[in-house]
Amino acid sequence: MTQADLAALRRAVEFLEHPSLAARLTNIVGRPIELIGYALPASASQMITTATSKALEMALQVALRTMRHKPHLGSQRFHKVLATASGAAGGAFGLATLPIELPVSTIIMLRSIAEIARGEGEDLSHPEAALSCVQVFALGGRPDSADASESGYFAVRGLLAKSVTQAARFIVERGIIEESAPILIRFITQVASRFGIVVTQKLAAQAIPLVGALGGAAVNYAFIEHFQDVARGHFTVRRLERTYGKELVRREYERLAQEY
Repeated sequence: MTQADLAALRRAVEFLEHPSLAARLTNIVGRPIELIGYALPASASQMITTATSKALEMALQVALRTMRHKPHLGSQRFHKVLATASGAAGGAFGLATLPIELPVSTIIMLRSIAEIARGEGEDLSHPEAALSCVQVFALGGRPDSADASESGYFAVRGLLAKSVTQAARFIVERGIIEESAPILIRFITQVASRFGIVVTQKLAAQAIPLVGALGGAAVNYAFIEHFQDVARGHFTVRRLERTYGKELVRREYERLAQEY
């Protein structure tokens, strides 16, 4: 592996093994992420679960239907502006806006993730590559106390691998997208279970008194930056796997991960 690719892999390890959303939210609201979790009412859990699944269903449709278009220059910054604006609305009006704001934010983030994927050489006309964009939402969500052997990048990717492969094969064979297909529902459910962790952190930060619209915008800015970093790490690893093979990349990845 060249020195440049080894350096890229090292950055990928940092992005994927040490997600920084919790630290970013702590800086924004001025209190530890452990305390942020108490800001949400008990009734919020079901709303978050429902909204997260719906947002990912919509994101999947976007990924498979419209992500073949060429990206516009400078769209990374534009995506952050849009996400910040939607976060301002969520911060101003609270939990009630979640069913509307979360799908909007998720699709904006998906567009940004797709642009990063293209930059790393992904062919998004292939369903497996498009599904890998949606997969980023699972890779970016893990509890801080989780066992690294169960929540690390390759562990989570391994858990999703069968669903990604089966869903991609289903889409290729059918040539159409059936939202109610059990294979696609299973994939969305698996991603949603981890994406919901990060959504809960985001909403809890926005629910803190006095955070308001300005704080909500800052939270959403951190939200999209978090997933952009995860996407950069994920698609860097996939690019290197295409060049050097999965076994070598994983061996080097795990070696680098032990240095942190």
